[in-house]
Formats: sequence, C-alpha cells, structure tokens
Amino acid sequence: MAPAVRIGALSPAHRERIEEILTATAVFRKEEIDVALELFDEVFPRDAAAPPGAATAAARRNDAPPTDSTYVFLGAFTPDDELVGYACYGPTPDTDRTFDLYWIAVDPTVQGTGGGTRLMTEVERRLEGLNARMLVVETSSRPEYAPTRAFYEHRGYAEAARIREFYAPGDDRVIFTKRFQGIFNSPTGRGVVQQ
Repeated sequence: MAPAVRIGALSPAHRERIEEILTATAVFRKEEIDVALELFDEVFPRDAAAPPGAATAAARRNDAPPTDSTYVFLGAFTPDDELVGYACYGPTPDTDRTFDLYWIAVDPTVQGTGGGTRLMTEVERRLEGLNARMLVVETSSRPEYAPTRAFYEHRGYAEAARIREFYAPGDDRVIFTKRFQGIFNSPTGRGVVQQ
C-alpha cells in the first residue's frame, strides 16, 4: 500500500512536474495541457524570483498564490516531498458562492491510493470554510474518462448537464455539481439552511 499523501502549497518550481503528471495520465490532449500550464504560469510567474522562505510563508497564508489571482492550487505530496497530484479551483465569476474545479490530476503510478480523494477532500473543506454553495466540475464523455466520472459520482457529485459533442464529435461535455449544505447568511442577515 502506498504511503499517505500530504496536501501542501505549490511553487513555480513544480511546473515541470505538473506537466509530467498531466502527460502521464494519457487522457489530456496537448492543447489541454497547454491551457493548464498557462493557468499555472498566470498564478506562478516563471520569471518571478521567490524570496527565501516564500513557500513556507504561502503555506501559512492558506496556500495563497503569489499573485492576485483568485485561482487556488494545491499539491499532493508523498512523505518524500514528491509531487504526485494537484488541483486548481476558484470562484466562478458573477455567481453567489459558486466555485469551479478547473484541474485535478494524479500521477497514474499512484492513482487509486487516495491522492485524488485527499485533494478533493481538501478542496471541499476549504470551500465549506468559505461558505460555498456549490462546486462545478466538467469532464469529457470519452471512454477513457469513465474512471474520472465514477470518481466524481462516488464523492457525491451529480451530473447536472451534458452538452452533446461539445469538445468534438462523440465527445460530450459532462458537468457535475456538488452542493454544500450548511447555514448561510440570508439577505436579511439571519441564518438560513440551504439544501
């Protein structure tokens, strides 16, 4: 059994490893990997020199990105500090406490050992701490994404929409959502329970 992973902050130095993980999954097309790396570069500029202790300081700030970006990146690390997975999420613009999961990927050599579950659990924990209402996830209908869809369903995500042949002929966009329950502030200032 593989050792448990820990969740921690990412830095610009993790870019190459993220590219390796995305490529190794063998489900993302080159164009998709390029988009993932562009997003990473937006949050972690490669030309920005991090001062000593920056990674530690970021971890104390709830893994805040080094820019003013609203995207949040989390890494899954082995006890030997090897990055084996990552997730990226952020608030959906112009919504009331809705968030999008933009990326989640785990190295195939450790898939099935709990890294993806730990990442999703931490994303959800943080969103609940932000009083989020909902997390939206999109994926493909291609057969190689069946384990991904099963992963979301197992974690309580429900298919909310499907856009036929969105990505390409025979490749639907499948949108999953998970609603968070709890006490939220109503416009009147009194707490209400959202279902």
